[in-house]
Amino acid sequence: MLLKKQGYPEESEIVLCTVTSVRYNSVFVNLNEYDNSGMIHISEISPGRIRNINDYVKEGKVIICKVLRIDKERGYIDLSLRRVNEGQRRAKVNEIKKEQKAEKIIEFVAKKLKKDVKDVYKEVSDKVFKRYDLLYPCFEDISEKRISLEEMDIPKKLAEELKEVIKQKIKPVEVNIKGNIKLVSYAPDGVEIIKDSIKKGIGKNIKILYVGGGKYNIKVKASDYKAAEKILKDSTEAIIQYAEKNDVKASFEREEK
Repeated sequence: MLLKKQGYPEESEIVLCTVTSVRYNSVFVNLNEYDNSGMIHISEISPGRIRNINDYVKEGKVIICKVLRIDKERGYIDLSLRRVNEGQRRAKVNEIKKEQKAEKIIEFVAKKLKKDVKDVYKEVSDKVFKRYDLLYPCFEDISEKRISLEEMDIPKKLAEELKEVIKQKIKPVEVNIKGNIKLVSYAPDGVEIIKDSIKKGIGKNIKILYVGGGKYNIKVKASDYKAAEKILKDSTEAIIQYAEKNDVKASFEREEK
């Protein structure tokens, strides 16, 4: 269903295309995300000499290309297949899958409200595309409670239904990191000091479990790695600072995946 974007893509943009015609030295495609067509010269199909272009592309095949040049006056778009690396290809496929998931959410809500899917899609996308290039990143932010549909001026009833389905279909991203902290004390009241030290590191989104031999496992979860790393750093520093002030030997080791 992917909504057709207005105008032309940007140069160097990675685009999804469908092959419409294969010639002796060129390939013609439709740009799935735009109401445009483009051409891939044989030299941009694959590195090295190509004996038979049909070994690489066929009519109807969906491919991912890079935009090389755009001539808006003539309506020409030159594309490359060989200049798309594997990382870009995976990222584009993932982007398309996510956007299709967002569109399924719109479709589900439209049926629930007994409205035309295209009308609901337009009503939502007109507001969303003022801030986002795609629907899914917006729905992700709603799931993470970074924004609300109401503040985007989407009608209340529609916003409520969308919010409920987004909550069910798009779970907040969760990052987990962990490490081990070792605390050793030979003082008569060492056990109590160590317990007090551990308490200094306890907080929201942190689990600290004793694993034996004076070692404690610290697990942190957060919405992104930057936040998780800060929580882990603050927790371990608080524990070690208190422990060392009370003559407890302390060391920390980050546990990699």
